Amino acid sequence: MDAETTMHLIGSAWSLVPAVVAIALALISKEVYSSLFVGIVIGGVFWTVDSGAGLNGFLTHVFSDGMIASAADSYNVGILVFLIVLGILVALMNKAGGSAAFGKWAETHIKTRVGVQVATVCLGILIFIDDYFNCLTVGSVMRPITDRHRVSREKLAFLIDATAAPVCIIAPISSWAAAVSGFVTEGENGLALFIKAIPYNFYALFTIVMLFALITMKLEFGPMKKFEAAIKLAKETAPDEETETRKGTVLDLVVPILTLIIMCTVGMIYSGGFFTAQTAAESGELVANETYLDFIGAFASSDASVGLVLGSFATLIITVALYACRGILSFKDCMSCVPDGFKAMVPAILILVLAWTLKSMTDSLAADKFVETLVSGSAASFMNFLPAIVFVIAAFIAFATGTSWGTFGILIPICIVVFPNASDPLRIISISACMAGSVCGDHISPISDTTIMASAGAQCNHVDHVSTQLPYAIWCALVSFVTYIFAGFVKNAVLSLIFGLVVLFASLIAIKKLQKKTA
Repeated sequence: MDAETTMHLIGSAWSLVPAVVAIALALISKEVYSSLFVGIVIGGVFWTVDSGAGLNGFLTHVFSDGMIASAADSYNVGILVFLIVLGILVALMNKAGGSAAFGKWAETHIKTRVGVQVATVCLGILIFIDDYFNCLTVGSVMRPITDRHRVSREKLAFLIDATAAPVCIIAPISSWAAAVSGFVTEGENGLALFIKAIPYNFYALFTIVMLFALITMKLEFGPMKKFEAAIKLAKETAPDEETETRKGTVLDLVVPILTLIIMCTVGMIYSGGFFTAQTAAESGELVANETYLDFIGAFASSDASVGLVLGSFATLIITVALYACRGILSFKDCMSCVPDGFKAMVPAILILVLAWTLKSMTDSLAADKFVETLVSGSAASFMNFLPAIVFVIAAFIAFATGTSWGTFGILIPICIVVFPNASDPLRIISISACMAGSVCGDHISPISDTTIMASAGAQCNHVDHVSTQLPYAIWCALVSFVTYIFAGFVKNAVLSLIFGLVVLFASLIAIKKLQKKTA
């Protein structure tokens, strides 16, 4: 196979075709499993054509180096284990009656559909440690309450998804802050750079503001309007008899959730070496010019996969002990929740494995090299427009690959090279645009693990979740794009935020008025 043919596929726009095809098929066919597999096969074929490996090479690349390697990756295994344990915890809380008791409590305190949606958003904002943790925890807690108040599962999935990655990307103490810090080179303080970039992270900030605006204005548009109208007319479902007969109280839901938050936080800083460094400092093993890790430093060095597994397992043990000691569930009943929790997470696990495999196909086609060449080649002549350009490119790459963190790794080092002066405002704005665009693309991508887990947390059809949240996310992305153009020239965070918020509210009010005219 000659070099010209190889370059035509690997490291070119063709490297993004497998992911784009998979996404298009999922949206058209409403079936995600086969769509992802078709994308994987196309990626394997492209790689095989360039490498000349033949049928044996194709099978090895797709299944051994792709699917099996992705499922066996230590980080990915940790995320899968975390998913399973969370599924078991949800099953335990439901069987104990904690979810039903919380639903009854909420009925007396949350009286309206607006109230329950605001409560969902607020809970999502409060759980800012990690997006995976956010999606499944908020879903398990709020799903019974939103069902009672006739909020569609699709709307719940949107509220969960929109308060997962967009919240984590502006929270200094989160696994996302740790990831971004890790991509900053040249010895610069990555966490300090992350904090400086927060005011310019327009997509994340506007998404959160838009959520409250949509809820209080009672505004729905796009496919979501159909699902919300249908759920309002649907007959109320009967309560789960098993949970209703249990002796569970609100504390049987609240205590495991709070324990999960605390234990996952402890697990994260443990994986970042916090306790090891503290012990070394106290025992005098560190020399005079060394310092032990502080809390934020441990977060920046943490391994989210390990930390979440440790935290979730500790929570599972404590929850089983709590229920058994209080006589709510026998130990045998608790253990019967293990296969139930696993089965509930099987669809999400399958989609995640396929999505990771598709990403490995894209990586093998050197999509990152194509993007790096594209951005670095055009940066010099578009300096003031660069933040907006970076936002669009980051959104497209994250959408096509389903990963924010991979997009960070590609674009943040490029932004640092293009703007070597640390005091240049465009450097901060461009890095913020990279993070915002990555979150935007991840938010709307059917193959994003966060999007998949939001569907799992709300227990709604995955493709329905993607199609219903797409118009909202795109609208927010358009406002963010215009704001990045503005920010590229004024280079002021406050003025840019005011400008963007005015555009956002004006556009939402215009949509509301247009709906009234056409009603």
